[in-house]
Amino acid sequence: MSEGASEILHLDNVSRRFGGLQALRGVTLGIARGEVLGLIGPNGAGKTTLVNTICGVTPASGGTVTFLGKNITRIKTYQAARLGLSRTFQIVQPFAEFSALDNVAAAALFSQPGESLTSAREAARAHLAFVGLEAQATQPAATLTLAMRKRLELAKALAMKPKLLFLDEVNAGLNSAEVARATKLIHELAAGGITIVMIEHLMKVVLNVCTRIAVLHNGQLIADGAPRDVIKNPAVVDAYLGQQYAQRNAAGV
Repeated sequence: MSEGASEILHLDNVSRRFGGLQALRGVTLGIARGEVLGLIGPNGAGKTTLVNTICGVTPASGGTVTFLGKNITRIKTYQAARLGLSRTFQIVQPFAEFSALDNVAAAALFSQPGESLTSAREAARAHLAFVGLEAQATQPAATLTLAMRKRLELAKALAMKPKLLFLDEVNAGLNSAEVARATKLIHELAAGGITIVMIEHLMKVVLNVCTRIAVLHNGQLIADGAPRDVIKNPAVVDAYLGQQYAQRNAAGV
């Protein structure tokens, strides 16, 4: 995608080095407002590192990150949150002794200076209701199932009023019914106009939800385009999907 006014985020030649390890290698990528981008690739490809780099956890070693027309390459995590960059984490770590309600309220207070505890809790109740955890509002987060903690993670991210939402393997560890429920929530968020970037290994979910796919391999962007085109790309098949998947897809299975 070429850089333009319709973009919410643009990465220009972004790199990230950890000592002798080059985790990201000159990634150039644009994300349009309102789209759902699938970010896929093998383990260790640099997907979570890319999100961390955008959100200020591990700033870029080179290149430029632009969000809503503003250079945020050296942004701090709290500044990113207050601009409207929000994310979930693959390994969910809520405040275990806090109630579900106060976990979500804490996210609102972190991202919105001046928010009162009363208003943060009111907003938290609405987000918990959206993800189906209204009945668990007063339960300590430690007592929730994995599927519930995943939905709590999503509620926390929504409490930060995201303009761009990164979902890092929200379906990992869930059964098929839980995945279907999570997919429905993502569809509803996209319909509401939130721009979404999904790191996801379940290709059924990627093809169901995403309007576009970008593929990382060894820290490099090797493909970017319409889902049905990307999954036929020989480089993507060799690096990630495998010949067996490609053959099943060609056969319409």
